[in-house]
Amino acid sequence: MTKIKMTTPLVEMDGDEMTRVIWQMIKDILIYPYVDLKSEYYDLGLPYRNETNDQVTIDSAEATKKYGVAVKCATITPNAARMPEYNLKEMWKSPNGTIRAILDGTVFRTPIIVKGITPYIPTWTKPITIARHAYGDVYKNTEMQVKEGCDAYLVTVDKDGNETREKIHSFKDTDGIIQGMHNTDKSISSFARSCFNFALDMKKDLWFATKDTISKKYDHRFKDIFAEIYDSEYKEKFEEAGIEYFYTLIDDAVARVIRSEGGYIWACKNYDGDVMSDMVATAYGSLAMMTSVLVSPDGVYEYEAAHGTVQRHYYKHLKGEATSTNSVATLFAWTGALRKRGELDNLPELMAFADKLEKATIDTIEEGVMTGDLYLLSTLPEKKKVGTEEFLIEVNERLKKMM
Repeated sequence: MTKIKMTTPLVEMDGDEMTRVIWQMIKDILIYPYVDLKSEYYDLGLPYRNETNDQVTIDSAEATKKYGVAVKCATITPNAARMPEYNLKEMWKSPNGTIRAILDGTVFRTPIIVKGITPYIPTWTKPITIARHAYGDVYKNTEMQVKEGCDAYLVTVDKDGNETREKIHSFKDTDGIIQGMHNTDKSISSFARSCFNFALDMKKDLWFATKDTISKKYDHRFKDIFAEIYDSEYKEKFEEAGIEYFYTLIDDAVARVIRSEGGYIWACKNYDGDVMSDMVATAYGSLAMMTSVLVSPDGVYEYEAAHGTVQRHYYKHLKGEATSTNSVATLFAWTGALRKRGELDNLPELMAFADKLEKATIDTIEEGVMTGDLYLLSTLPEKKKVGTEEFLIEVNERLKKMM
């Protein structure tokens, strides 16, 4: 068959450990035979990040801004134990954090639903996408321990040196603790636009929730900025698309989510999103079946798996031992990027290929062929555990018939 042509490259960010092995397998078995792949390649594996003093991560993010679409393999964020293992010059920052900051993006995580793996909440028949505002809150906080007898104040100093202060608490008869958090209108506005754009892109309702009844300035600012941007820039577009923007309190949102069937995007502040994304991933069954896409407010997309580098399987692989590693989320990162590239470049064949590859993957699992993690979860009466490469070969057998 003639390979599907691409007109614009997508940015390819390679990664680490077992996911790096899977990355190459996916390209060799499922992409190169069908697509004349055009990509601008960046090696974000830890050894090369170390060699370039992490400049390669910055370069890959800038390239993503240029081309509009990227696909990223899982990468190591080093801790102290990794320093001697990789002979690192320093404990390099998370590549995801660096890329997110450069693109000013919001992370959207969505479960992949397959027959045989039932969510722990049985009413969830459609995926719930979590949109996490990955800036500020407790992740950029300032904390202090306070001694008995102290008064604590929140103080700002304007450009002319004038102070404004609000009393937090008088610690008259006990030691205590205080915490200062911040956010910016600019970051909240970017978060809102990314959420509204993604909802339009996915044709799904958008929910947003804070605790503005208690946090009358901090959380209320989020609510107000979302409302202002929606009313002035997105209300008509949402109505035309037949989708809804819905605001409620975070505790009400949790109750509604638990009772719902899914099928919407749930936007959360940083801490809420951190907690709820893990809850949703676990409730649907497996983090290895969770996609992740970073979306900037000006429409740049970077696709990846939501999970890490699968270190334990990689060490088995290095010893020559058999592995049965789930590649589905990484595979769907590729299909997401190829589909978006096809959409932006008006290449219906490329978009159709991404759809077929996803269907072939789901069909393989629903026909009872799966990796070890899903084998333990699946309730299908007839199922077979296969190895890492064997699973991709099985997907390809079904893909060939569709092509």
